[in-house]
Amino acid sequence: MIASSKIITEQPINVADACCGGIEAFLEPKLFKALCDPTRVAVLSRLTELAKESTVTQVAACCTVDLSVVSRHLSVLREAGIVESEKRGKQVYYRVRYQDLSTSLRKLADAIDACCPPE
Repeated sequence: MIASSKIITEQPINVADACCGGIEAFLEPKLFKALCDPTRVAVLSRLTELAKESTVTQVAACCTVDLSVVSRHLSVLREAGIVESEKRGKQVYYRVRYQDLSTSLRKLADAIDACCPPE
C-alpha cells in the first residue's frame, strides 16, 4: 500500500495534468500501434537476430504467416520509423533503425521519470 497525505481541495487534482503536461509529445501512436501486434514484434525480433539488412524472405522464416503478410508488417514498422528499407533490383532490404528507436523510447522514459521520479 502506498501512503500519501490527503489534500483537501474544492476540485479534484489530476496528477497527470499537474506534473506530466508534456508527456504527450513522446507518445507516438504509430510506434505503439506498430509494436502492439505479436507478429510484428516477432518480425522485428527476427530482423534484430539477423543483425544485417535482410529481405522479406529472410525475415519471414520467423513466422507461420504468408510472405505477403510479413511484407505488410514490415511496411507498418517502416511507416512507424522502426525499420527502413532500400530497394536493390527486385529485392527490398530492411534494417532496424536502432538509433531512432532508442532515442524515441529514451525520450519517453525520461519524460516518465521527470513526471514520476523514483522514490
